[in-house]
Amino acid sequence: MSLSSPVTRTVGDLIARYDANAPRYTSYPTAAQFTPAVGARQWGDWLARAPLDQAVSLYLHIPFCKRLCWYCGCNTRAMNRESVIASYVDLLLREADLVLERIGRPVRVGSIHLGGGTPNMLAPSDLERLFAGMAARFDLGDCFEIAAELDPEVLTPEWVEAAGRIGLTRASLGVQDLSPDVQAAVNRPERFETIRWAAEALRAQGLVSLNLDLMYGLPRQTVENVITTLGLVTTLRPERIALFGYAHVPWMKPHQKLIKDADLPDAPARFLQSQAAARYLTGKGWTPIGLDHFALPHDGLAAAQRAGRLRRNFQGYTTDAAPVLIGLGVSSISQTPDGYVQNLSQEREWRAAVSAGDLPTARGVALGPQDAFVGAIIERLMCDFAVDVAEVAARHGCTTDSVAGAWPLLERFAEDGLIAVEGPQLSVTPLGRPFVRAVCAAFDPAAVAIANRHARVV
Repeated sequence: MSLSSPVTRTVGDLIARYDANAPRYTSYPTAAQFTPAVGARQWGDWLARAPLDQAVSLYLHIPFCKRLCWYCGCNTRAMNRESVIASYVDLLLREADLVLERIGRPVRVGSIHLGGGTPNMLAPSDLERLFAGMAARFDLGDCFEIAAELDPEVLTPEWVEAAGRIGLTRASLGVQDLSPDVQAAVNRPERFETIRWAAEALRAQGLVSLNLDLMYGLPRQTVENVITTLGLVTTLRPERIALFGYAHVPWMKPHQKLIKDADLPDAPARFLQSQAAARYLTGKGWTPIGLDHFALPHDGLAAAQRAGRLRRNFQGYTTDAAPVLIGLGVSSISQTPDGYVQNLSQEREWRAAVSAGDLPTARGVALGPQDAFVGAIIERLMCDFAVDVAEVAARHGCTTDSVAGAWPLLERFAEDGLIAVEGPQLSVTPLGRPFVRAVCAAFDPAAVAIANRHARVV
């Protein structure tokens, strides 16, 4: 299919045209499309017929933090009572039992991801107890990766030692920005010396891949703040860096109302921050990965991109190709080829369901052939900035006619030089890469209807 020849527009013009609300496309359909029509019974049926010829992935959600960061979009709460956290571990293991009862077969696990919240809010003894429980329930013999999202300010030598004993291989440290002014505006004080200690301590215990989470678009943040932060953290030579745009959605996350709108950079300023950071990191030797990740050339993420095997899931860009993801804990999302489900998001309700012996499923969405087809198009665009729609259609037993409605929507992207189209092959140009979420939305029939559930593209 041939689209119009490009015209010349300024970056400001492009931002004005394309800075709409759009999903981050960590799944398709997106979590905003999950409904209560898919519940515990359907999840149990999907588990019973889940393909287990490949190892599955486990996601364990720890919904506790020592402090509430005002920018946070995660499902978490401030909690320091050890008894509450310990009882949560008990129920995670109980939920694992409930899942395995529905599966009815041995399950091999290839990777385990601890997310949150702050997983290092677990006492070291509870961390080890949790993993001993998982090893007693699942076959971890092929588990090649154990990863955790960590708050450096909460990390202790005792926790690091326990992480070494359970075999932690990859960790993500939350940094965001090291400017005291920006930190004050989001209620997250943090010193670089703390981050450096955490990185060195974890590597001494056998960590093989370190990721640092950074953000742009935060209140009071400037290009200078971003580059100063990068100048410090790159001295640690993390294998990966994630550079996320702050999503200001106070209508969904009420605590974000504590952030003053007047302190937020506008879309052009956000764009300049993200592009300056990308130039800095590529100049220092990190390979850009998809929309917002960077990796050193030897890291597995960079290797997956070179080989065309990069994937995208609820943790962002990943090398994980497992067809089954089992999420345990409050708000966790699970996936099989049949569809997605999400657990109850209120901790009290989740605890009650698990204690009663029920799968704590709140909502989900079933996947049909068309969903898998569109999802594959979007994943390749998010990962490779290119897709052969005919090739993807053939793999999924669909026809390109079923996405014919996308092409008229893409006309203006081609006019502005953001994409190039040759027949069924679509590629996003370097100019268009910051707007790739908007390109993906052209293939998503629900994108406009659920736009207010998502953050801005830029």
